[in-house]
Amino acid sequence: MANVGFVGLGIMGAPMAGHLIDAGHTLYLYDVKPVPAELTGKGGVACASGTEVAKNADIIITMVPDTPHVAAALFGENGIAAGLSAGKIVVDMSSIAPVETKEFAKKINELGCDYLDAPVSGGEVGAKAASLTIMVGGPEKAFETVKPLFEKMGKNITLVGGNGDGQTTKVANQIIVALNILAVGEALLFASKAGADPAKVRQALMGGFANSRILEVHGERMINRTFNPGFRIELHQKDLNLALNGARQMQMALPSTALAQQLFSTCAANGGSAWDHSALVKALELMANHTVAPDA
Repeated sequence: MANVGFVGLGIMGAPMAGHLIDAGHTLYLYDVKPVPAELTGKGGVACASGTEVAKNADIIITMVPDTPHVAAALFGENGIAAGLSAGKIVVDMSSIAPVETKEFAKKINELGCDYLDAPVSGGEVGAKAASLTIMVGGPEKAFETVKPLFEKMGKNITLVGGNGDGQTTKVANQIIVALNILAVGEALLFASKAGADPAKVRQALMGGFANSRILEVHGERMINRTFNPGFRIELHQKDLNLALNGARQMQMALPSTALAQQLFSTCAANGGSAWDHSALVKALELMANHTVAPDA
């Protein structure tokens, strides 16, 4: 059993840390908010800072919203870096910029520690079910050391390449997810406005080549009008910004990604930043003057 640090205990981080505690690992925990009582009640140790976490743990995991939050957690006042000693492993499971990830890895390596970027896909549902997809960048030896922990949090675990490649894979994932939400939204909206029952259309499509996880889960959300967040629009906007900024740096175009981002922005302009990303369909509905199904 390992001594594990976990920094960032939000809707994703808390259940992920809980699975590690349930597996018998000693967890040292820190968040800018109070550590959830459900974790300390199971034996997790609340710490006063990231530095304290890093001093006690051999493997330190971060799970925070965005690139600046990772920078602060690692290198800010009382951050993780100040508590590291040679031989430890830092694992960032947040979804952040690949370029900055490489810089973070370099700084951690200079302290004699390994760094893995290991963003996840699966949202709150996947975090609670320990079924996350985990995309990892970094040295193979560190990956093999941490893999038993990954296996307590996810199912599809892949070492993609070096530092930054895990984050690049996550950006690619978010492009695909956004465009699939857009496709499902357009299809169900078209069917509904044409007079068909969108629930039955979805059921029929799930038996054919158009089937997808997005059609299954988010198509149901669009029909049932359940837009409470599993993954907030504002977080998907952040990920698509990473894609569009990266594309600009590489002098390439991502026109469909840009369209999806504009539709997310339409939702945000109508008070939907905290809606689930399946609510992208609401932007399409505004333009069609029609909803997939009546709002509850």
